[in-house]
Amino acid sequence: MSFFEDDFYSTKPSKERQQRQWKQKDKRTARLSAADQKLLVMLTAGIGGVIGLVLLIWLVGLINVHPSNEAQAVTAVVPVSLESTLLTDNPFVGVADKIKPAVVSVITTAKGEGESGSSAGSGVIFQKNGSRILVLTNNHVVDGGTDFEIITGQGEHRKASLIGKDLITDLAVLEADGDGMKAVAEFGDSDSLRAGEFAIAVGIPLGLGYTPTVTLGMISLPSRTIPVSLGREGDYDWEMDVIQTDAAINQGNSGGPLVNIEGKVVGINSMKISDTGVEGLGFAIPINSVKPIIESLITNHKVKRPLLGVSTLELQSFKGTDVLKLPEDVKTGVIVFDVSGPAKEAGIKAEDVIVKLDDQDIPTTIALRKYLYNEKKIGDKIKVVFYRGSKKMDAVVTLVEAQ
Repeated sequence: MSFFEDDFYSTKPSKERQQRQWKQKDKRTARLSAADQKLLVMLTAGIGGVIGLVLLIWLVGLINVHPSNEAQAVTAVVPVSLESTLLTDNPFVGVADKIKPAVVSVITTAKGEGESGSSAGSGVIFQKNGSRILVLTNNHVVDGGTDFEIITGQGEHRKASLIGKDLITDLAVLEADGDGMKAVAEFGDSDSLRAGEFAIAVGIPLGLGYTPTVTLGMISLPSRTIPVSLGREGDYDWEMDVIQTDAAINQGNSGGPLVNIEGKVVGINSMKISDTGVEGLGFAIPINSVKPIIESLITNHKVKRPLLGVSTLELQSFKGTDVLKLPEDVKTGVIVFDVSGPAKEAGIKAEDVIVKLDDQDIPTTIALRKYLYNEKKIGDKIKVVFYRGSKKMDAVVTLVEAQ
C-alpha cells in the first residue's frame, strides 16, 4: 500500500537534478548575501525590540508606581523566575506528560523460510480490559508480520498478538499484557477540528530508543482526500480522507497519535509526502473514522465489506477501445476484465463497461469501491447499469460478504 515502507512516499531526484539544484542554490546564496545582511540587521532590531518589550512588562510587574502631586512612591515586589513561569504555563509540557505514557513502540517480525526481518512503528494504548491492553496502530506497521511486540516508554518489552487489521483504512489492533500499566489515551472529536489549531504528533521516529518524542505543528487542513495505492503495482485504487498537519511525522511515527491541545487523540499518524522542495505535508487518519473500524476489528477481527464480484479498469485510461463498439457518447466508465460471484450470477460478463451503480455515475474503480463500501451493506441489492457493445443493459446484484 503505497503507505511507504514504514511507509512514506518518497520521490528521489536524479543525480543530475540534484547537481543542478546545488548549483542554483550556490548562485542564489551569493546573490542574496547582501540582502541577508540587511535582513539580519532588521531581525536583530526586531528581536531587540521584542526583548525590550518583555523587559518593560517584567519591570512593570516588579515596580508598582503610584503617581501623585508628591514624589512617586515605589514599591518593590519579589521577582518570579522567568524559566519556571514558562515551564508552568507551557501547555505543551502538560500535553506531552499526559499522552506519552500511552504511546508504545510496535516491533513487527516476519519469519519466513530461511530468512526473517523486523520493522518498527508506533502505537497508542486506547483500552484496558482487566490485565490486557489494546493498542491501536497502522496496518502497514504490522502487515506481513508473524510475531509482534510492544516496548513501553520505560523500555519494557511485552509480547503482543494481532486482534485484527484492515488494508483499506490502514488500521490494526494489537493486544498485550497490561499488568502495571495505567495510561490509556482519550479520544477527541476530529469533526470539530479547525485549520490553524495546534497539533502534536507523538511516536518513536526511526526506531531511536523507546521513549516517545513530541513534535508540534498545526492542523493545516482538517479534511483532505488523497489517492493511495492498495496494491504493490503503485496504481492509485483508493482514496483516504485524512487530516493534514505540518507537525513533523517521520518513519517510525506511523501508528502514533496526533493529539490536540487537550491531549486527546484526534488522529492516527499514517503517512507523509517526502520529496525535494516539500515540507510539512503529513497526514493522519481522523479518529472519528477510526472508532467504528476499531469496533469491527475487535468484534470480527476484520472489517466486513460488501462484494460485487468484478475487477475493473478505467475506460478512459485505454486507447483502442473502439473494439468494445461502445456508443460515441460513452467516454467514461469501468471495463470489467474479471467477473465472479454475485456479478457473474447476475449475468455480467468480461468486457462489459459499467457506467452506473443505482443512480450514481461510476467513472473510475475508486468511485465504484467508495460507493460500495460507503453506501451499501452486505445483503443489499444494487442495480448495475452497463454497456455490452452498443447495447445498454442493467442487472440487479445481491451483494455478499467479501472474504
